Amino acid sequence: MAAPLRSDSIGKLVLRLTLGLLLSFHGVSKLMHPAGAINYISGQLTSAGLPTFLAYGVFIGEVLAPIMIVLGIYSRIGGLIVVINMIFAVLLVHASQIFSLATTGGWTLELQAFYLFAGLALVFLGSGKIAVTPD
Repeated sequence: MAAPLRSDSIGKLVLRLTLGLLLSFHGVSKLMHPAGAINYISGQLTSAGLPTFLAYGVFIGEVLAPIMIVLGIYSRIGGLIVVINMIFAVLLVHASQIFSLATTGGWTLELQAFYLFAGLALVFLGSGKIAVTPD
């Protein structure tokens, strides 16, 4: 007999909605101020010796991928995009904080780590049955 509160599909939906909706706030902020976002990210890329056109990838990672994840359209690919986006974010912007704690005692990069590892979990788990394109 199955436990009444046990559902892999609902668990995957909760993961997708949490990751996609929370990350989309960052994307919407960048859409509202695109020039500032692109200029800042371009500067970080230039400092790292990388081409500035990669700055536009933030829109893929913080707008397109969350939409894919929330709707359950190629969720594994959306999760992988988030992982790549977060690796760039940590290495370009937050590298100096990798080994630091916040004043509240938590890890300074716990939000970035949540996005990265939730995206990675989605790569391995897939969308579940409650999705536009279930896998």
